[in-house]
Amino acid sequence: MHLDDLATPCALVDLDRLEKNAEHVADKARRLGVRLRPHVKTHKCIDIARIQTDLHFGGVTVSTLAEAQAFAAGGFSDITYAVPIAPQKIAEAIDLHNEIDALNLLVDHTDTIRAVDEAATSRGEVLPVYLEIDCGGGRSGVDPEGEAARLLARRLAGADSVDFRGLLTHAGHAYRSRTRSEAFEVACEERNLMTALAAELRDLGIPVPEVSVGSTPTMRAIDDLSGITEVRPGNYVFYDVFQTAIRVCQIDELAFSLLATVISVDAVRRRAVIDAGALALSKDAGPIHVDPECGYGLVVTVEDQHPLPGLSIVSLTQEHGTLNGPGVEALRPGTRLRIFPNHSCLAAACFESYQVLRGTEVVDEWHPVRGW
Repeated sequence: MHLDDLATPCALVDLDRLEKNAEHVADKARRLGVRLRPHVKTHKCIDIARIQTDLHFGGVTVSTLAEAQAFAAGGFSDITYAVPIAPQKIAEAIDLHNEIDALNLLVDHTDTIRAVDEAATSRGEVLPVYLEIDCGGGRSGVDPEGEAARLLARRLAGADSVDFRGLLTHAGHAYRSRTRSEAFEVACEERNLMTALAAELRDLGIPVPEVSVGSTPTMRAIDDLSGITEVRPGNYVFYDVFQTAIRVCQIDELAFSLLATVISVDAVRRRAVIDAGALALSKDAGPIHVDPECGYGLVVTVEDQHPLPGLSIVSLTQEHGTLNGPGVEALRPGTRLRIFPNHSCLAAACFESYQVLRGTEVVDEWHPVRGW
């Protein structure tokens, strides 16, 4: 099948670019002496994860138990569930842990530690658990400079039914960067905070086997990961418009896009409508801290993937995307357009399948995991 034969809207994966992206980060992880445990929530696709983990130890990171179950069924046996686990899901997590080598859990609160320890004890199990640290993103995790980090680490290390695996963080604030140099500063901060806390805990007699960090911007920017044992970037396999805006990657590295069709044109008002709306592109506002007028994605030519600067996606409804700009005059109903989304992870999650391309030829169809 050729690209022209596909119905729209549909999700496209450029396999050549994806393989290069995966190889680049895998090589860098080896060069920096850390394990690569890619975060698969970007694509939720077993075929892609196999490419990412080639020549590495094979561990992956997930964000839902549905992902963990699907990837376990797909042959992945060392999985980190990288959100603080809800107490109601612990029993299900224990069931899955018993089916594979390890389902590593994440906690950041004393109540969750108690719940994990009690549930594991009642089942006669020992569960691998990380303490999540907030290195600046302000989402979940404990303050590395606060007393809670020391108290929770001590409690984890002393729990009878917990195997305290170490510290884990995600530098989400790297996405507030504007340049590669700013991302580098965040990466250094992430590394330094985590290694300092690990060293302090070890001095207190608390073993810290692992120090795990993540994010695509920091992984691309960092040049020294001394004291870190593993990295968990995810978006790098696709990249997206946000990553290009903050100078993490180039446009010719973007591996995920959407194919859409123009369904309405008003040349007088320089407006056109495509059949890809919020349920295809998501409503992620994108890098508005860099470009307030960035719109909802980058419109490019279908085959060569060259930007079309005269077109901007200015609004989205459920099934419609509205384009403005002088480039509208060249469009007609039926014109095909290719779009790089602001956030490839969210856009990819809107689709039940990906059309896999080598050039303009469809060579495969991949299916991501659905559900939580």
